[in-house]
Amino acid sequence: MHKLYHQIDNIAGSVVTLRADGVKNRELAEIDSRTGTSLAQVIKLAGNEVTLQVFAGAKGVATDAQVRFLGHPMQVPFGDELLGRVFTGSAKPRDNGPALEMNPTDIGTPSVNPAKRIIPRHMVRTGIPMIDVFNTLVESQKLPIFARAGEPYNDLLARIALQAEVDIIILGGMGLKHDDYLSFRDTLDASGALSRTVMFVHTAADPVVECMLVPDVSLAVAEQFALKGKRVLVLLTDMTSFADAMKEIAITMEQIPSNRGYPGDLYSQLAARYEKAVDFEGAGSITILAVTTMPGDDVTHPVPDNTGYITEGQFYLRNGRIEPFGSLSRLKQQVNKDTREDHRTIMDAMIKLYAQYKDAAEKQSMGFRMSDWDKKLLQYGALFEAKMMDLSVNIPLEQALDLGWQILADCFDPMETGIPTKMAEKFWPKKA
Repeated sequence: MHKLYHQIDNIAGSVVTLRADGVKNRELAEIDSRTGTSLAQVIKLAGNEVTLQVFAGAKGVATDAQVRFLGHPMQVPFGDELLGRVFTGSAKPRDNGPALEMNPTDIGTPSVNPAKRIIPRHMVRTGIPMIDVFNTLVESQKLPIFARAGEPYNDLLARIALQAEVDIIILGGMGLKHDDYLSFRDTLDASGALSRTVMFVHTAADPVVECMLVPDVSLAVAEQFALKGKRVLVLLTDMTSFADAMKEIAITMEQIPSNRGYPGDLYSQLAARYEKAVDFEGAGSITILAVTTMPGDDVTHPVPDNTGYITEGQFYLRNGRIEPFGSLSRLKQQVNKDTREDHRTIMDAMIKLYAQYKDAAEKQSMGFRMSDWDKKLLQYGALFEAKMMDLSVNIPLEQALDLGWQILADCFDPMETGIPTKMAEKFWPKKA
């Protein structure tokens, strides 16, 4: 029988403080007040002073409310019954389906022992050339998508959810507009991909604490599927909303702020989630793609800045396209050496020529006279952006590589591309 406490010392926003013994950090508690029972979580311990974050907010909670500690942290049910379902950040059904209670699994557990990890070595195909060809996504990789407000990052995630060659998709939404949530659900449902997807969605109208729970419940479920041998892709949007929720709670607790008001442990909190990416020896894998919006398009903002130190590269989404120069997958060499022998060659040649196109486009905008070479570069750049960079393009890797050779052949002679002669002789398209 769990001990009851009848005295709350302080209430501030959704945070309450009381004195209790034998309590552990992150332990759950039930608060019984005149308005009903609320669930809360221990977020700070100082001797016998316990600080609780009330999930639904502390409105209606009086200082004489009964507090019962449950002896375990927040848990999420696990099983194949989760597939095709939509839940809140606290793992309650959002889709009007039945509540699930089987196989309760703790959230927020430590990341996997490095001794149980294996070196990433398998490609995750997405059908998007700017990822598959130029910055290949690798199983167990953790990559953010940096974007400013207004970019179609949720549309990109939905495309990846539809097309990625994985077994399970876990979609975690934080601070989503209701329209964005419905768009995700309807897009996945219409394509049949919802049957392999579990969604944990926090909307802007939900309690802020549920926003902080979304990555943990998503990754806890992903870990259990991976241990069953499944290749799991976790899509999170938006980690800046997660960090803002942390900041709001820290301000309520009167913590000393760090850079731009964010808590001092921002890096550790982000790393604890991203480090859940893993390829298990003898089991499945967890790959993480997480949107990180940049307020004011500022990459030095604390959230993207800290994220860049944790992750293995990044995708930059600018003007509705994945930008080839800022984007980087540090693990792509692990897999694109084994895809097709011309993969590295076509990738390097096309990016080099696209950089020259950018210079030619700048010269044109300034009114300089265009040489024949400049005109070739301008033609090439237009084809590259339309046939490779446009996010509506959906083709397999091998077809994308063939398309790359065709674009080069449409604009240049083989000697102008810098491609080795032997490689050009083998892959350069033959004229009809």
